[in-house]
Amino acid sequence: MSKTKVIYTCQSCGAQAPKWSGQCGDCKAWNSFIEDIKPATSGRHARLQGYAGNQSAITTLSDVKFTEQTYIPTHFAELDRVLGGGIVPGAVILIGGDPGIGKSTILLQTLCHLSQQHKTLYITGEESMQQVTMRARRLDLPEDKLQLLTETNVERIINTAQQEQPQIIAIDSIQTMYTELLQSAPGGVGQVRESTAQLVQFAKKTNTILFLIGHVTKEGALAGPRVLEHMVDTVLYFEGDSNQRFRMLRAIKNRFGAVNELGVFAMSDRGLREVSNPSAIFLSRDTEPAPGSIIMATWEGTRPMLVEVQALVDTSHLGNPRRVTLGLEANRLSMLLAVLNRHGGVATYDQDVFVNVVGGVRITETASDLACVLAILSSLRNKPLPQDLIVFGEVGLAGELRPVQSGQERLREAAKHGFKRAIVPKANAPKEKLGDMEIIGVTRLDEALNHI
Repeated sequence: MSKTKVIYTCQSCGAQAPKWSGQCGDCKAWNSFIEDIKPATSGRHARLQGYAGNQSAITTLSDVKFTEQTYIPTHFAELDRVLGGGIVPGAVILIGGDPGIGKSTILLQTLCHLSQQHKTLYITGEESMQQVTMRARRLDLPEDKLQLLTETNVERIINTAQQEQPQIIAIDSIQTMYTELLQSAPGGVGQVRESTAQLVQFAKKTNTILFLIGHVTKEGALAGPRVLEHMVDTVLYFEGDSNQRFRMLRAIKNRFGAVNELGVFAMSDRGLREVSNPSAIFLSRDTEPAPGSIIMATWEGTRPMLVEVQALVDTSHLGNPRRVTLGLEANRLSMLLAVLNRHGGVATYDQDVFVNVVGGVRITETASDLACVLAILSSLRNKPLPQDLIVFGEVGLAGELRPVQSGQERLREAAKHGFKRAIVPKANAPKEKLGDMEIIGVTRLDEALNHI
């Protein structure tokens, strides 16, 4: 019979050793060995393992019986949007975020409402039952049907779930769980991976919906092995500052819906409340126009959203001027400043440049290039831009303006919020007039600068 054997694997090169060592002998990496398990089999059994026994049958795509997936609503329209329409039976969903940003709150709110129609089990490894109950009563949630369990052993959790047979299980958090197969402490890389593997295997076999809460490191990544994100179906990240009211939930991976879909929530004394019109929230500007501020239309998942981009340009007293971005990519800012100097004739080599996206939104698409350039120029010249102006477009290294996806939907969203003028790439300009909005299509950066 095969037995379980404990080995140590280097996370840098994959080398294996029978005992832990401070430095890997192959790649010379320090503190890279983690505890792992490997089934010890005899040589004869290993050679015959792939040939003996029943073989899997081969079939074609047309012969596969397919049933349409039924989505279960979660009581939050914004959460359903991020998940792709709701939760699917057998799905494993991982939620990550900074401490205190609202991971446990949104999970408790969701499960309390789902427990009214489905059998749910909330497993807490960090808080006691009294703490969870106090939070549910403070948020005025229905608590008569939600089942609670305080446990950190994965084997006992699976045994309990096999007896109770819940439809939905929530684990808070996966870093507190441990399996008896390993001797390391809970929270280690090996414990997190093996605990998740057992829970995912149980969820897939029993068609149970599984929610996992994961901690993040100081760099913002999920704590534990990188393979953790590949083992689950959906990975959701909370964005924004825990000290701010608004929180953004983004889908980094989703096998049942669109990736990079964004849901906006507001934290209140009654828990997280969904924001159905995020553009109106992020457009709360001053009555007086200020230099360095402009509105852009970004595309988040399957919908457009209007956000404010602010820039501050000030004389630098350092040898290397500072380039600071919040919500945008820092390397792209340096590239845009070089393009502005070469093709726009505006030099910022002796200026500190700070760019910020209001509200804590993180923009990853290149459609923010034109908004960044115009906001920087407005702050440098100390001249405010028109408040009814909307812009978007990608700026190339040759000074050209490239079109972006879903330009028509972005312009309609801007027209709905009362914007009267737009500077966009010429390929994104509609052929027919869009209401009373004046749409200016440009092909190069210098043309856009001349229009303002």
